[in-house]
Amino acid sequence: MAAEACIALVERDEGGVDRAFRADVLEGLSQRQKAVPARWFYDARGSELFEKITRLPEYYPTRAETEILQARSREFAELIGTGRAVVEFGSGSSVKTPLLLRAIDPAAYVPLDISGDFLRAAAADLAREFPDLPVVPVEADFMKPVILPAVVADLLKLGFFPGSTIGNMVARTSVDLLRSMRATLGGDAMLLIGMDLIKDVSVLEAAYDDAAGVTAAFNRNLAHRINRELDGTIPVDALRHVALWNDEYARIEMHLEAVRDIVFQVSGRSFAMRKGETIHTENSHKFDRRSQMTLLLAGGWTPIGRWTDSEKRFSLLLAEATRPRNAP
Repeated sequence: MAAEACIALVERDEGGVDRAFRADVLEGLSQRQKAVPARWFYDARGSELFEKITRLPEYYPTRAETEILQARSREFAELIGTGRAVVEFGSGSSVKTPLLLRAIDPAAYVPLDISGDFLRAAAADLAREFPDLPVVPVEADFMKPVILPAVVADLLKLGFFPGSTIGNMVARTSVDLLRSMRATLGGDAMLLIGMDLIKDVSVLEAAYDDAAGVTAAFNRNLAHRINRELDGTIPVDALRHVALWNDEYARIEMHLEAVRDIVFQVSGRSFAMRKGETIHTENSHKFDRRSQMTLLLAGGWTPIGRWTDSEKRFSLLLAEATRPRNAP
């Protein structure tokens, strides 16, 4: 079965620019600590660069998560059952998805992603690999509740959120997202989610600042995207990629640091950065077992399974939507 036509739920202006992208960039650059949400990394070029990152020797999360999906497929099948609609949040190229789909025999697959071109290409590839599976791509910002296509409305859902993308958000935003996912998926849903684990700082920093400079190009591509889509004049050559461990918050932070004083415009508004000032572009929080459980419970999900890779670098957790109850 070919992938169905992509359903677009992104609100764009008359020039085709995502209104939320412009709003986030202008607000973020106006703050004392300049910041742009990490989800805006993923235009077509950013998505391509991230796929290269996942194949780098320093970047362990993809290999570790793939190992879990391969080794534990029978356990996933027993706990999840068959016939659910798999809804993948931020699907990207969906490279790990076939491992899950083969394990649980779903009724449909709905990839959600904000990068429409990349989403459509990945959905078409997956439809060819699974010709009997309905594949319904939806271009949407999964940070908000999404009304799913009618073809899956009456099916039980399994949310799939791999790659520890949940770690890109501060705790408040993570909880909001988990609650939004519950609203999207319904009260009988399950969620399979990846979360990266706390480990040696040298391993963590290398994963986000590789020797080949791919992650640096990925980070700076955000500035290129702002210039291209928002009439920006950011001097990208004046921005240096920085990745550092913040132990207080248990996270890797990525920044774009000005190597000299710069002045630039975005959508007709003027901004300036002093040498050494940064744009905070990404957090990647790392977890231990307790913080994982606390986060899921706060977001309306009750964990029922947890698995790690053989080197205990990464974990996948299965949770079910928490039933409302009056007792403490």
